[in-house]
Amino acid sequence: MKIGLYFGSFNPIHHGHLIIANHLIQETTLDQVWFVVSPQNPFKQNHGLLNEYHRLHLINLAIEGERKFSASDIEFKLPKPSYTVTTLQYLDEKYPQHQFSIIMGSDSFQNLDKWKNAEVIMQRYTIYVYRRPGFEIREDLPVQKIVLDAPLLQISATHIREFIKRGKSIRYLVPDVVKAEIEANHYYK
Repeated sequence: MKIGLYFGSFNPIHHGHLIIANHLIQETTLDQVWFVVSPQNPFKQNHGLLNEYHRLHLINLAIEGERKFSASDIEFKLPKPSYTVTTLQYLDEKYPQHQFSIIMGSDSFQNLDKWKNAEVIMQRYTIYVYRRPGFEIREDLPVQKIVLDAPLLQISATHIREFIKRGKSIRYLVPDVVKAEIEANHYYK
């Protein structure tokens, strides 16, 4: 099976994430998209980061009933901080029957060569890159890439968290079931 790994903090998951994942399923040869929750991104501060199990739960709520989407806690079991190359090697060993690819925005793609063991990632894995405004796609990296013009919403998890802190509505930014769970548990207050 061809699986696209969509790595992220998903703090929280929102409609922008889901639209990109859906576009990849509809417009590429991927069979599934796995949302890989990163407990600790080596490039980001943990300030304001909801517990990884809560973030995983929110993803599961958001994708319930979608057979081509899956939420993955694979990085919860691996050393921290989470390095993509470590996760990929673990997944290749655990699921040799699958072919894994990486999904990322052009903003992350610009820094790919700064990742731990970037040359291994670029050599072994196809990368699906969706364009993000203001971030050109580098052509100088020796990597097999598939560039997508996925529909983008100008939504960020940071913006959503800020709305929650200010008592503003996040309706229409996240699935209703995610909104209800965030409100019921007072997340991001």
